[in-house]
Amino acid sequence: MDFDKAREIMVDSQIRPDDVTDPGIVGAFLRTPREVFVPNSRKSVAYSELEITTSPGRALWTARDTAKLIKLAGIKPADVVLVVGAGAGYEAALISQLADTVIALEETAQLVDAMSHRFAAIGVDRAAAVVGPLAKGLPEQAPFDVIYVAGMIEVVPDAWAGQLRDGGRLVAVLAGAGGMGRGKVFTKAGDTLASREGFDACPPRFAEFDRKPTFSF
Repeated sequence: MDFDKAREIMVDSQIRPDDVTDPGIVGAFLRTPREVFVPNSRKSVAYSELEITTSPGRALWTARDTAKLIKLAGIKPADVVLVVGAGAGYEAALISQLADTVIALEETAQLVDAMSHRFAAIGVDRAAAVVGPLAKGLPEQAPFDVIYVAGMIEVVPDAWAGQLRDGGRLVAVLAGAGGMGRGKVFTKAGDTLASREGFDACPPRFAEFDRKPTFSF
């Protein structure tokens, strides 16, 4: 299979038509081999308009949804970015071409080791994979200019908001009624977060960030 050609087709058919035309973002997708980040059995569909499970609870989103969330983050060349729930590391690899430094946070050493090997194999040198609880973020490395959440969530933990630099952005797809999500950017100003909505999406969710059920008697 000609992965280079498939990558070009993906960009031309899934990313550019959805209003993601920034040369930096488009270039990152063209240079990043998506097939490296999917299981061997799924490499033949790596560039299809599909969500692909990469490990239990982790998946690559459609290229369209990933591109639109990256665009919403407004990443600058000097930014330090935390990717929460980085999974196979595809988003971190993309963002590393737009930012100064990317830290890819995952909960198990197995995922972190696999990410590190992928980064080394394709020459990603501005992203580092680290292990830790997702809900706690990475306070020892804070503050961050951008926090990118790689799964759909219902609630934003206070810990993440506290790790943003003033003027920093947190981007995530927030689940709504009926399971549909909405891409949002939260910008920190002092002690508050101002939100702005971006686009509709329904990517795989992080169930641990669902709202806790309430009971009434």
